[in-house]
Amino acid sequence: MSGMLSDMAVWTLVASLMIVFSAGFVKGAVGFALPMILISGIGSFMPAEIAVAALILPTVTANLIQAFRQGFGHAWASFRRFWLFNLVLFVMILLSAQLVRVLPQSVLFSLLGAMISIFASLQLAGWKPQIRQGFERITEVSVAMLAGFFGGLTGVWGPPTILYLTALNVPKKEHVRVQGVVYLLGSILLLGAHLKSGVLNAQTLPFSALLVVPALLGQLVGLSIHDRMNQVVFRRLTLIVLVVAGANLLRRGLLG
Repeated sequence: MSGMLSDMAVWTLVASLMIVFSAGFVKGAVGFALPMILISGIGSFMPAEIAVAALILPTVTANLIQAFRQGFGHAWASFRRFWLFNLVLFVMILLSAQLVRVLPQSVLFSLLGAMISIFASLQLAGWKPQIRQGFERITEVSVAMLAGFFGGLTGVWGPPTILYLTALNVPKKEHVRVQGVVYLLGSILLLGAHLKSGVLNAQTLPFSALLVVPALLGQLVGLSIHDRMNQVVFRRLTLIVLVVAGANLLRRGLLG
């Protein structure tokens, strides 16, 4: 990885920039999927370790914009509304991360991918899950535990979170803002972890920093689309992206 930017082939750099722009666009439009697209795209022609390093700074920056787009007050209000979800989620991530060497990730990716694809497809077909009155806290804790369990083992906790927010029929602005708050906390943890692990280092940091620019440009274009969407279109587009995300997780589980 020494001097990776100076030694990188032009087509590799151009492909990376295009992939990151596309990922930023999807992120701006529906609020998620940037890391998934980067890992799948850049990881198809570069080592997984570099792909992971590449996504870190664009992800942190995009999540900052997403969380604080309406200002600190709104972001803080979203955090307070879902404080219990965030607390349980990150406790579970820390606990389940200890099991990484015990449970096979291929099985976990397959289970998570199948679950997400099935539930999102059912909702696309017209099923609207309802959270019964009096069971809100139990449901919140249960979903957070599930998301955190898979998050610690696979690094993926977005889809269960999104399904939960969609089931609550959270208005699209808050839906995306809550995602931004949740993902920002996680991406900061990821940044610290990989500075310590050495994945993000003097060689990979410039590449990751360069990719911030196309990520933000794509996000700005996506946000312009997002602002013109009504709640019904936003919900449907979110579910479609979830089906694709679930299928990708299933592919990773079955094919590696």
